[in-house]
Amino acid sequence: MRSPVLSLTWRLARSSGRRGLQSQLLAAGAAAVGSFLLLVMVAAALGAGTRADHTTWRTPDAVPAKRATAVQATTTTYVRDEPVTVVNLTQLPGRKQTPAPPGLGGFPKRGEVYVSPALAELLHDLPAKQLADRFPTVRSYDAIGAAGLASPDELVAVVGRAPGDPAVSEAAGEQNYYDDGLTDRAPVAGFAGTEASLFTGADQGTVLLGVVLLVMPVVVLAAAAGRLGAARREQRLAALRLAGATPRQILAMTAVEAAGVGATGALTGALAYVALLPALAALPYGVGAWYTGQLWVGLPWLAAVVLAVTALITVSAVTMLRQVATSPLGVAQQADPRRTRAIRLVLFVAVLAYIWMSTDDGGQLKARQLLALLALFYGAFWLFGPWVVDRLGRIVGRRAKRPATLLAARRLSDDPRGAWRTVSGLVLAGFVAGFFSVSTLGADGAPHQGQVAVITANAADARHTAARARTALHEAGVTATVAVTSEDEYDSLLGGVDGVTARVFGGRESVDAAVTALTPLGSGRYPVTQEYASASDDTVTSRVATVSAATLVLSFLVAAASAGLTAAANVLDRRRVYGLLRLSGTPLDVLDRARIRETVIPLGVLAGGTTAMGVFGAVQLNKAAGTTVNTTGALQLVLCVVVGALAVFAAIAGSRPLLRKVTAGPVQTSD
Repeated sequence: MRSPVLSLTWRLARSSGRRGLQSQLLAAGAAAVGSFLLLVMVAAALGAGTRADHTTWRTPDAVPAKRATAVQATTTTYVRDEPVTVVNLTQLPGRKQTPAPPGLGGFPKRGEVYVSPALAELLHDLPAKQLADRFPTVRSYDAIGAAGLASPDELVAVVGRAPGDPAVSEAAGEQNYYDDGLTDRAPVAGFAGTEASLFTGADQGTVLLGVVLLVMPVVVLAAAAGRLGAARREQRLAALRLAGATPRQILAMTAVEAAGVGATGALTGALAYVALLPALAALPYGVGAWYTGQLWVGLPWLAAVVLAVTALITVSAVTMLRQVATSPLGVAQQADPRRTRAIRLVLFVAVLAYIWMSTDDGGQLKARQLLALLALFYGAFWLFGPWVVDRLGRIVGRRAKRPATLLAARRLSDDPRGAWRTVSGLVLAGFVAGFFSVSTLGADGAPHQGQVAVITANAADARHTAARARTALHEAGVTATVAVTSEDEYDSLLGGVDGVTARVFGGRESVDAAVTALTPLGSGRYPVTQEYASASDDTVTSRVATVSAATLVLSFLVAAASAGLTAAANVLDRRRVYGLLRLSGTPLDVLDRARIRETVIPLGVLAGGTTAMGVFGAVQLNKAAGTTVNTTGALQLVLCVVVGALAVFAAIAGSRPLLRKVTAGPVQTSD
């Protein structure tokens, strides 16, 4: 026998009227936003890994001398404060031909120079004395293809050298403490390396950190979509339950309706992601913009996200109907106060204790463990939030002296889960703000800006090189003072290495010209600048700063959208209550102030708590990284919390016209 569930669900959905359609459109919109953001997060995480894989060939993978067919010396120079990765290659005589590096048409011959498109453009735009003269003079540069690049904006050069060229000598590969990840040399037989470049190796980890912190607000938004129209649905299905429908039929009808709305919204979000891929690829991160293919997640991930959002909305809607299935008469009479139990507090305290013990070990946690603890914290606070809202409602209700405060307190205690859903996005965003505003890792580098240094083999060579450096700088038209640096001067740019240091006057262009002029004096190594010496710390700092800014903005936008969505849904769901209050003589302004206070009361308590928790998590991360807390983050933290709160209040205020419209005809809307 054919089940009447589908036909009845469709009939009820069609007859739900304009307000029912509004709820469904809001739910579909929230599902679309959630699906879009989840796909973007997955794309960023997978794309960051793909970009790192495209740079592994540049790190020399040493092989025994007998098996080597070439010598690879990878180093880094800077122009306009941007890193230029230079891969010097030479084919060993009498050995079989070495395969071509990724993105190159063949193994570079002596004097051939391959450059990335972005570097080719820079070579064309800048005077030769600032950049081009650092490389062998050629008629034209060959191009490096996308297979050998992490980003279309990346600056990379591959130079073919003679076997005896200083750029591929053993001296070119000698490492100091700041050379790790920037300079290396080894005999090779191919380019199947496994270690990513310094400038891409940390990208995926920082993206995952942002994903963990952002995924919960997105889940909150999707869950809120599943609960839109919950009160209307409960009343309608309770009536059907009293008329003889079975619990299974009630749950099936809800699941079908929610799944249809959720799938429509999730597919819309997925299509928006596909359409906006070129725009998303243009957003810079790390070494620059993305190749569009790097951000394409593939059909399996696309389908998985759509199904996950649909399932989340469906489960969220179905879990709201447990009371309908077990006690339809109580739902019909609206006799469910929705109290919470103290077990939530016990579990929350237990989780916090576990997190505290896990992080109180001298900062030895790995990145994955920290991410897992952050996710655990989110789950614990999601469980704890409704219990706090319930208790706040009871406490405020006993001390309320104004009608609006009393109404707000009653709503908090009668429906703590609904009130928590309204503020949960910003409460969890407060944790993100507290975490990132303090965890911006600050690396206090030595004040050596405007200096250029050349490494020498010993002090005698340094004195000879100093005279040559003065001549080279004078011929290049660069004003600078040149001094010899000894191995005892640990506070110098070279950090206790013999060499020559030039203090350049005239700005960034003069520094670039000085680097170019001093390049022939480096015995195969490029001159060192402040950017080179602090690259390891600066790279992590810049990635964290980028992810923190993006996460903060998206968290507050999602939180505001979630709060506005929930506020609009509450107006539609409570239209009968609002109508009865208007019939009893309650002014509309009192109802509106009650809605605002229903948000302000739990927000002030819970957002402050999660912000403090975020600061604690940031301190632990800084401890693990061996860095100090960002002392300028306090102002940023206050600004983020204030702007976020204003955004949420603005979103709630956006439903004020809906409240006025719903209560315009109280005689009709109260039934």
